[in-house]
Amino acid sequence: MKRYRNGEIWDFEHEMPVVGRKVILGLDGGTTSTVCICMPVIPFTDPLPNPLPVLARAVAGCSNHNSVGETAARETLEQVMADALSKSGSNRSTVRAVCLAVSGVNHPTDQQRILNWLRDIFPSHVRLFVQNDAVAALASGTMGKLHGCVLIAGTGTIAYGFTEDGREARAAGAGPILGDWGSGYGIAAQALTAVTRAHDGRGPHTMLTHSILRALELSSPDELIGWTYADPSWARIAALVPVVVSCAEAGDQVANKILLDAVQELASSVKAVVQRLSLSGEDGKDSFPLVMVGGVLEANKRWDIG
Repeated sequence: MKRYRNGEIWDFEHEMPVVGRKVILGLDGGTTSTVCICMPVIPFTDPLPNPLPVLARAVAGCSNHNSVGETAARETLEQVMADALSKSGSNRSTVRAVCLAVSGVNHPTDQQRILNWLRDIFPSHVRLFVQNDAVAALASGTMGKLHGCVLIAGTGTIAYGFTEDGREARAAGAGPILGDWGSGYGIAAQALTAVTRAHDGRGPHTMLTHSILRALELSSPDELIGWTYADPSWARIAALVPVVVSCAEAGDQVANKILLDAVQELASSVKAVVQRLSLSGEDGKDSFPLVMVGGVLEANKRWDIG
């Protein structure tokens, strides 16, 4: 078990008495934020309490290595786990299991790299699990059962599905360069493009120009180039989605089309997963769980595609 960054993250353990309470860590890591909770171990023979007891909760920034790089992503993951343990009065010796559900985990090699890294942080007795964040999102709406389809639309987007017999499939989730246009980043990037096109005469006039410039405290569309490339992080761009929604609700046709196109993209992702898996309900009929999460789907009820 190693100490990273000269042990700074785990310094709190030196002053903490050893406690007998055993705990587990559950982490949901996304492109906008990362949340880790620390819970007591509950024996399988015991009924699950409602609500589940949470000893501590810690929040940090982006942990998607495709967005911020592997080093920054790992620092965020380690810090938020340490914060949750510290707040709960626990340390790594009391941990029995760690489950990371992180966006950007798209291949078994991604899982293995994170597992190897976790093994250097936690004692050898700790059970380690790594999944894409879509798996945890689906489980959150099915009481833990991996069956059905989940659609995440936040800064990024992905559709992920499981059949009763364990087959799985995904659509989208490849990042903005490869076309996740139903995502918050995709919506905002198209809005910025629309402003640029309107400014140079290639596109129609749009309310987005005034609204985005006001939100960013800029005086001219020419300044958008510098603003965009000064820090093109996915979450920073995606933060403009509420501006796009407001313009659409005010009747702007350009903003309205951007959102309608996003809805079509999200629906296409779900449809692709359902068709590939021939998803059906537990009774073999058409009904199956569909879980929808993420800021794009939850932030404004008038644009809730559910």
